Amino acid sequence: MSKVLVILETTSEGLRSQSLPGITCGQQIAAKTGGELHLLVLGANAGAGAQAVAAAGYGANAVHSIDAAALDPFTAEAWADAIVHATKTLGATHVGGTGTSSLRAALPRAAALLDAPLIPEIVEVKAGDTFSRPISAGRALLDLKASGAPILFTARSTEFEAPSPGAAVSVSAIEAPAFATLGVQVLSVEKTASARPALSEARVIVSGGRGMGNGDNFDHLAKLTDLLGGALGASRAATDAGMVPADLQVGQTGKIVAPDLYFAVAISGAIQHLAGMKSSKVIVAINKDEEAPIFQVADYGLVAKWEDTIPRLTELVAAHKSA
Repeated sequence: MSKVLVILETTSEGLRSQSLPGITCGQQIAAKTGGELHLLVLGANAGAGAQAVAAAGYGANAVHSIDAAALDPFTAEAWADAIVHATKTLGATHVGGTGTSSLRAALPRAAALLDAPLIPEIVEVKAGDTFSRPISAGRALLDLKASGAPILFTARSTEFEAPSPGAAVSVSAIEAPAFATLGVQVLSVEKTASARPALSEARVIVSGGRGMGNGDNFDHLAKLTDLLGGALGASRAATDAGMVPADLQVGQTGKIVAPDLYFAVAISGAIQHLAGMKSSKVIVAINKDEEAPIFQVADYGLVAKWEDTIPRLTELVAAHKSA
């Protein structure tokens, strides 16, 4: 019988919502193979996180934890060791999770250590060994059939709905061996303090491009963002130009997002950017160039300068909220 192991990420507040799509992908693989679904929590205090996950169940047969100081703060080397250890201990046939930055770093290392195939950025499960993933910056889909076991995978978060909680399940702790960090040492962790939701979790995103001119002009987008209760984003051109921090980048080499509402302001719509946001439910584009590619994917488009529209739009939203 196959055993699908999904790796989860937790914080002191509980399970990260980014991990939920990976569970759904794991459920689908288990259904295709007639196997079991198992969940794995890693960290320095993984037991507490595993108990919270187990209470929700998510249709899993069991929840497991590996508790070790070497797993927090995150290093891809230690997490890869932990994933390999759990895979061998549980006899997992499929191992993966949501394609977060952490798992995109750790799973390739684990696959190399296991001499196993890795299928990244799954958007559809076609069979227990066959999966669909985007290629050419999302312009085409490729079906891949993996040979060998275990099969490692990451799931694109925008393509799998969050699973519903289910019956509570048991938790078992996996004894942690010594993990090799291969000389990697985390000296400090710098976290961006923000009251806004994370880009990958926001229901509304307001993004600006190189056409914003400079970083100070992003303050105009920030005001609209806060009124809408959303997250602030940017194109690669804007982050490369130093207008805003790189962690705001939306695109193929940044965050892959699919909010309910996406504003693309002064963004031309290069394929690299479209690959990261075209799954958004509603896309609103504002650009002074009527030939900008962004209008090809937009649900609503306005050919205008951002200076003539964003301040007025912000006023209207503020007036509506205060009415």
